[in-house]
Amino acid sequence: MAERDSSPKLPGIRLFDLTGRVALITGGTKGLGTAMAAGLASAGAAVAVCGRSTEEAQSVAQQLAADYNVATLGLAADVTQTADIENLIRQVEATFGRLDILINNAGINIRGPIETLTLDEFRKVQQVNVEAVWEVTRAALPLLRQSPAGRIVNMASTLGIVGLANRTPYASSKGAIVQMTRALGLELADTPIRVNAICPGPFLTPMNVPIADTEEAKRFIVGAVALGRWGDLAEIQGAAIYLASDASSFTTGSLMVVDGGWTAR
Repeated sequence: MAERDSSPKLPGIRLFDLTGRVALITGGTKGLGTAMAAGLASAGAAVAVCGRSTEEAQSVAQQLAADYNVATLGLAADVTQTADIENLIRQVEATFGRLDILINNAGINIRGPIETLTLDEFRKVQQVNVEAVWEVTRAALPLLRQSPAGRIVNMASTLGIVGLANRTPYASSKGAIVQMTRALGLELADTPIRVNAICPGPFLTPMNVPIADTEEAKRFIVGAVALGRWGDLAEIQGAAIYLASDASSFTTGSLMVVDGGWTAR
């Protein structure tokens, strides 16, 4: 008779359960932000979504509550404004009493050759995509430090790893997020907080809709993306759930690339 296996069974799928956790997603009213909010809610997390419009934020929050039967909150904030950021964190704490997961998703993109762009346009992208991530993270850290398993997920991009012409503001900002993620992962390594980044490739988000039908975009999708198509918004959810959950307890300062094989070439 074979000897019985007495080793404890691995918890497996239970590691991805977010019941009892509270998540805040900036830029949560559109595109990948809404998709990630839905993913975390489906795993049991209470979710606060932040956007520029109170009406849009509350609408998304109400839909998430109806779809997943979790507590939600819709908040308006301009993440380039310190007072708005501080108020955002206060409202999350007042409503839920805790914060376990922060997804820094708010971002913008201004495209064009460097000669046609202004310094103000370049700075605007850095202000939203870099400075706001740093400031929201700093404001949220006191609450995240109280969590037994705090998680910070920064939305970087494949353009933080590889280059693309006519994207100097955006690529520069996402390269900064890659390095901010690594540095903060090391800085918080002696705490229960894990800091990681998702690097999405070409997803058909509202940001990319204006260029989706251009010949340049079509050639890129066929020629550079191994899977030969745009990513569906729901395909970002697995990465977000993993990095927000206990399953990522040994992952910090890392990049999770979700790009249809673009950077594998």
